[in-house]
Amino acid sequence: MSISSSLNAGVAGLQTNSQRLASISDNIANSSTFGYKRVQTDFESMVLSSGGGAYAAGGVRANTQRLIDERGTLVSTSNSTDLAVRGGGMLPVAQAAQVQTAGTDAPMFLTTTGSFRPDADGYLTSQSGLVLMGWPAAADGSIPVYPRDTADGLEPIRIATGQLAGNPTTSMSLGINLPATETEADSAGLVEQISVEYFDNLGTSQSVSITFTPDVPAPGNPATNTWTMEMFDSVNPAVSIGSYTLEFNDSRTGGGTLFDVTPIGASPAYSDTTGLITINVAAGPIEVDIGALGDTEGLSQLSYSFAPISVTKDGSAIGNFVGVDVDPNGFVRASFDTGEIRTIYQIPLINVPNPNGLQAFDSQTYLPSRQSGAFFLWNAGDGPTGDIVSFAREESTTDVAGELTDMIKTQRAYSSNAKVIQTVDEMLQETTNIKR
Repeated sequence: MSISSSLNAGVAGLQTNSQRLASISDNIANSSTFGYKRVQTDFESMVLSSGGGAYAAGGVRANTQRLIDERGTLVSTSNSTDLAVRGGGMLPVAQAAQVQTAGTDAPMFLTTTGSFRPDADGYLTSQSGLVLMGWPAAADGSIPVYPRDTADGLEPIRIATGQLAGNPTTSMSLGINLPATETEADSAGLVEQISVEYFDNLGTSQSVSITFTPDVPAPGNPATNTWTMEMFDSVNPAVSIGSYTLEFNDSRTGGGTLFDVTPIGASPAYSDTTGLITINVAAGPIEVDIGALGDTEGLSQLSYSFAPISVTKDGSAIGNFVGVDVDPNGFVRASFDTGEIRTIYQIPLINVPNPNGLQAFDSQTYLPSRQSGAFFLWNAGDGPTGDIVSFAREESTTDVAGELTDMIKTQRAYSSNAKVIQTVDEMLQETTNIKR
């Protein structure tokens, strides 16, 4: 009987509008929740009558979906490890409780933002108990090759806030000008000297002492434009680690640049194309860049004064940990008070074909499902992913004004369905009154 189907349709209307009100309530309640993705409830009609004969109301049913692919506005913060994803992709995280029990084997969840700070064990953890995950770097700061279709290579990021770090010197560059007048016949032939600091494998400060001795010609002869360079290690200052004859160009086009470098005895070889000499100090080999032949950088012979214009080196002494930051490509870098910056992890961004098909959990976390498709780990900024923004959080995608408007519509629809049930009840009452 169609009147009974009307009653069922009214009840279905009450149920679906109640479900829609629940999603609206959830959205409004989480309007200030960072990273919250709003829930949308759509209605679908149900058709029981195929045409002809009496019409039976099929009613309505609700279809609820969390719109995970929507992105909220990014807001700035004061914490370097407050992270948000700008564009596609999601951050890998783990539950802190599972990290405590499973360690590096803790399962991976996904999220789009989080405020992470080191906990008592050094794990970058949010207040909601999410631990940030990443690929650990090798000792030299490079990121090994990890599989991209599995989370097996990911580990909870752990920061040793009390760590010390040093970096041995492996290269130095000498930008030094030698006085051209010292290779003339009437010069005093003064020996110029410079000491360049380097750091050994234990972070201890050592130095390479370098002397430049001019070749002074006999009276009446032209300038030789030639010097002898000799290097000594402070660990054993009596032993030469390299000796070379330096000849400089005095032509119009290349005046003052290196013309020829000749090793003396068993000194390490010089490359006239790269300008490198690899000397061996007590801590190991160091590449010394004195400039290629004809190069305007490196060693030169101009003017009247000895001038160390640009003397640089890599490496650092032992330093104390001062902080950590994350760059847009997801590299987690530890900073030390010596100025040393060391890459310790890389955070990938995870992409799935259908983000709205992810399975939702507490604290704005998600897991891949059949509906979402298989996940893939990208370098931030590559493929379909965006970049990672530090000092930022993602706001909720809830539009409060829109939700309140939908609430009014839902309330009116609920009242209308209640009125349908009331009307059907009155009609049934009239039916039962026919017998009287």
